[in-house]
Amino acid sequence: MSKNIIEIKDFDVFYGDFQAIKNCNMEIEENKVTAFIGPSGCGKSTLLKSINRMNDLVEVFHKKGSIKLEGIDVYEDYDEYLLRKDIGMVFQRPNPFPKSIYDNVAYGPRTHGIKDKKELDEIVEKSLKQAAIWDEVKDKLHQSALALSGGQQQRVCIARAIAVQPKVILLDEPTSALDPISTSKIEDLIFELKKDYTIVIVTHNMQQAARVSDYTGFFYLGELVEFGETLQVFSQPKDERTERYITGRFG
Repeated sequence: MSKNIIEIKDFDVFYGDFQAIKNCNMEIEENKVTAFIGPSGCGKSTLLKSINRMNDLVEVFHKKGSIKLEGIDVYEDYDEYLLRKDIGMVFQRPNPFPKSIYDNVAYGPRTHGIKDKKELDEIVEKSLKQAAIWDEVKDKLHQSALALSGGQQQRVCIARAIAVQPKVILLDEPTSALDPISTSKIEDLIFELKKDYTIVIVTHNMQQAARVSDYTGFFYLGELVEFGETLQVFSQPKDERTERYITGRFG
């Protein structure tokens, strides 16, 4: 029986006088991959960053409406520190800390109070295995993560995100800076990770959305134009704007 883990209701985002998201309503299902697609500047990354309150860092940001994680309002009733543990994020460009591979992955568990070396060793190994990079780095855990290739760095960032056992992982164009082989590895990984996590991905690549996601939301000019099962959105879009975007006639 599927259940919704995130509920977005009557959600507006403003940067000063500019409205970036207009009355968005969406329910995101647990253990599924939901993709946000649409042309640049349409609001998809803004909404993604609103889910774990990364937009709080922008001075002129304000919002109306609500986003709830398992029924708890993330803006009103959630401790920000705990929210970032429950909703992990991986960014467009790989951003490992200038530390060893081990220390990158152990960083989150340590900040949440885990100090026992044996326990940390287990978490690091499990997370790197889940991120499908253990075999490539197991003999160089104490070397700098910055020495890895871009695709490997991104998988270390995914391992870092899952080391604290989040409920949701947000991926903001996680393959846009990667080569096709690394991209394929990350896509395979997304498919595996949804067994344990709910994943929301922003992508400019419509083929990628079609390949990896169960549900797709199409955004245009700050509005969620269409949201539904990926197959339906791509093969039988209900809105003409969705069809025009998917067939490449604008965007």
